[in-house]
Amino acid sequence: MNTSQQVHERTRMFARVLGPFLVIADVAAVLRASDMRTLLSDFSANSAWPWVSGAFILIGGLVIVALHQYWHGPAAIIVSALGWLIVVRGMLLLFIPDSFMSLADNMIGATAWWMVAGAVMALIGVYLTYVGWAPEHHRPAAHAADANRDVTPAA
Repeated sequence: MNTSQQVHERTRMFARVLGPFLVIADVAAVLRASDMRTLLSDFSANSAWPWVSGAFILIGGLVIVALHQYWHGPAAIIVSALGWLIVVRGMLLLFIPDSFMSLADNMIGATAWWMVAGAVMALIGVYLTYVGWAPEHHRPAAHAADANRDVTPAA
């Protein structure tokens, strides 16, 4: 498998995880819009929650950043960008949780905007799910070229 194929497979693997997660989490948030202010209030009531969540979010983002720094093609760009955004979110929760919670509270106050953002992220999740789980299309010419390269000539 050449480097380009390895990059493509790694992007597919991350898309298989990130895609369904984005769909499920964002659809759940939109459907539970009336509960979001209460959830945020309960989450920020105990200072341990933002710290623990920030630590887990940070490690997840760092895994993506460490294993996927590819910026060629829409799916690869989305995966890499999400990795960096997840790292930033984790760091914000660890270092400035009150500011982060204030921003989240303001966003929840603008229900229409964050519901649109949630719908857009869910659509991105659908795209990543498709990229990750759709069967690969076989390209006979590419396979024939690879097969010729792997054959050692007889002496």
